[in-house]
Amino acid sequence: MHNESIRYLIVPGWQGSADDHWQTHWQKSLPNSVRVEQADWLKPRREDWVGELQRVIAADSSPVILIAHSLGCVTVAHWAQLAPLDTLRQVRGALLVAPADVERANCPPALRNFAPVPEHLLPFPSQVVSSDNDSAVSALRAMEMARNWGAEIGILSGAGHINVKSGHQRWEQGFAYLYRLQGRIEQSARRRA
Repeated sequence: MHNESIRYLIVPGWQGSADDHWQTHWQKSLPNSVRVEQADWLKPRREDWVGELQRVIAADSSPVILIAHSLGCVTVAHWAQLAPLDTLRQVRGALLVAPADVERANCPPALRNFAPVPEHLLPFPSQVVSSDNDSAVSALRAMEMARNWGAEIGILSGAGHINVKSGHQRWEQGFAYLYRLQGRIEQSARRRA
């Protein structure tokens, strides 16, 4: 977006995003980027994660684009269900990458308190990006989440969990999804003007 006042909020998933994770690289390269830091990355509590996301958004009145990965995507969906209207209005859009299916049979027990995955429409433009071989979510389930959230969906071939382990350190190609989302946000703003 051409507006420098936009804040990019990086919302990592379970265990955080290491130094070589694409979210860390993006945080360094996107202007006005802030990471949502959780108190406990290993034993996440839904209330704590949602509360911290709310705190970081509300800490500054500037408009926000959320860039979430894995459990961070589910955190965003839970937050959007409970957030006060004034902070909801700050969020211009969300890029939701490799959303974790916390309802799947092989879900780690530490993540189960984030179930069920919210099924409501998100009140801002959103883009889900997933993979056809992600162990944390099937392509069909990612498509279902995107449909429920009112998000556009992109399914990558053989990209795994779109993290360091699957070879996505800088993930420059991901910027295309962010730019597409920003284009939709700008188009929506022009229609309202």
